[in-house]
Amino acid sequence: MTPSPHRLPGELFDAIAAGGGGAEAMRLLARAEHSRRLACLYAIRAAAREAGGAAARKVQGAWELLETVHRADPAAATAVLTHPAAGPALVDLLAHLTRRPEGADAPVHLLTALAAAAAVRARVPARARWPLAGPGPWVPLPSLGRAHFPGARPGNHVELRVGSEGRASIAVPDAPVPQAPVPVAGDPYRPGGDRWRGARLLAALDTGATLSLDSLDPPSFPTAAGHAAHPGADEAHRWAARAEAACALLRADHPQPYAELAAGPWLLVPLRAPARGIVSGSSAETFGSMALSLPPSGTVLAVTMAHEMQHNKFAALLHLFDLFEEGPQGSRERYYAPWRPDPRPLVGLFHGAYAHLAVAQFWGRRGETEPDPELRALAHTRFARWRSGAREATAVILDSGRLTPLGLRFAGRMLETLDGMCGVPLPASAIRRAETAAREHMEAWRDAAGGAAAPAAGRAS
Repeated sequence: MTPSPHRLPGELFDAIAAGGGGAEAMRLLARAEHSRRLACLYAIRAAAREAGGAAARKVQGAWELLETVHRADPAAATAVLTHPAAGPALVDLLAHLTRRPEGADAPVHLLTALAAAAAVRARVPARARWPLAGPGPWVPLPSLGRAHFPGARPGNHVELRVGSEGRASIAVPDAPVPQAPVPVAGDPYRPGGDRWRGARLLAALDTGATLSLDSLDPPSFPTAAGHAAHPGADEAHRWAARAEAACALLRADHPQPYAELAAGPWLLVPLRAPARGIVSGSSAETFGSMALSLPPSGTVLAVTMAHEMQHNKFAALLHLFDLFEEGPQGSRERYYAPWRPDPRPLVGLFHGAYAHLAVAQFWGRRGETEPDPELRALAHTRFARWRSGAREATAVILDSGRLTPLGLRFAGRMLETLDGMCGVPLPASAIRRAETAAREHMEAWRDAAGGAAAPAAGRAS
């Protein structure tokens, strides 16, 4: 369990900036995220040792269990530490230990649960105990699933045992309502009993990578916690059908995003559907996952995954490189984003422009390959809308005065790519519809801002 240095070739950096990078980029970024989590683990151990007391003892116990698992089955330890839920757990624990050096109330249970899950995967004999943080009555075991204990509440204690034969079970012995232990399998896709909920496998891609559906623990995806959905059997079948259609579309017509998807694994986190359309999002620390509501079609799922994979790539890249400098402390600097109703900070505008570069690429390709005339016209309109919107935002980013040399190189490559797309001939009707949509969005944004006109560059103060 040793972090390793990573080198990103200039050609691959430029390919990522142009909106792609393919499987090579995704695998390199995944390895870098793994190393980052290992470095975070080392920092947690050092901070806990400095704090001493109960925090140090508990962190050391989890560390020793992870070391035992790594010696017995390195792949099991890696599967847990690279799971999307592990990123926020490690960062939150380290932040707490850093803010409160004495270690009081440090959420060490997050690390203990990761170590316990690794032991289950590796079938390593182990016993682990940690407090249930809530909200209950579901007890999560990161990367594997969650067990149901009616009546369990925060403060109760979780006990996990892995026997000498590798069989594992999880219990909450001090829950108000006594419940038998729940058997736990090391395979997240193996069906469990009525009290176990694991991930649902949506698709196994031709590389062996998986696309699965699972609700992450609320602390792992805080922006999605209040909108989490728990699909029943019928809705899970609809997810699987949309996933099959999306993967088939990407494989047939969109080789670059398909290669990035097939470099997975990827986890889809289901959200409740909004009143109109769909909602989706990603988190900087949950590399390999994306949260979204059930899309109406495979095409919408395909473009949404292309969009959110861009956010994943960009977040991982920002963990490696400084592309821009922070603004003045206390600054309320905000920018107009053609895809949002609210002003955005520079990092949000950069993220959105990069994601919409991929959206524009997707619809440009649909305009070339879609056989249905009506859908092809829709693709042309969306291509016109988002190539223009992403280009305008990228020009603002380049003019911000905040980019580092690497940031200038990255945004410059984005602009070159978007300029090329803006030169692609399109039907006049598609351009008119796109321009109308852009104008209506800007007018609505100005109305929401109290009628203040945005400067020509699109910047809002």
